[in-house]
Amino acid sequence: MAKLHSVSFKLNGKDVTVEVEARELLVHTLRDRLAHTGTHIGCETSHCGACTVDCNGMSVKSCTVLTVQCEGAEVLTVEGLERGGTLHALQQAFHEEHGLQCGYCTPGMLMRAYRLLQEIPNPSEQEIRSGLAGNLCRCTGYQNIVKAVQSAARTLAAKPAAAA
Repeated sequence: MAKLHSVSFKLNGKDVTVEVEARELLVHTLRDRLAHTGTHIGCETSHCGACTVDCNGMSVKSCTVLTVQCEGAEVLTVEGLERGGTLHALQQAFHEEHGLQCGYCTPGMLMRAYRLLQEIPNPSEQEIRSGLAGNLCRCTGYQNIVKAVQSAARTLAAKPAAAA
């Protein structure tokens, strides 16, 4: 039996501690041990982006991060975007702008778009397309995803900083 390691980090603002093997990937810890199934497993090779989460202020593909690397980290998943029953502006915009079809890529798209808007609050269409280039969608053609990110950027710009 492999040795287990105790790993503590913040998940969507809450302290968690898990016992994992050194080789366990963050995506599996989130889904299998912590029941945060919004983070999807797609290609498991870092190409599709369905598993994208925010870790210490950076977009990461959780299929390429070992859970033990997250000791002391702050991890935000798609479940953490919603606050007190209110969807994040990105989630609302994806709904209103029809930025999803099958929904498989959506959690990763939302998390990458979240970080993109932290980095570039008012991105151009080209900046959005470039910023989301590591996240693949087989259904939408990206037009409505881009519109959704633009819409969320406008909504967030109109809100006080604490609400974003």
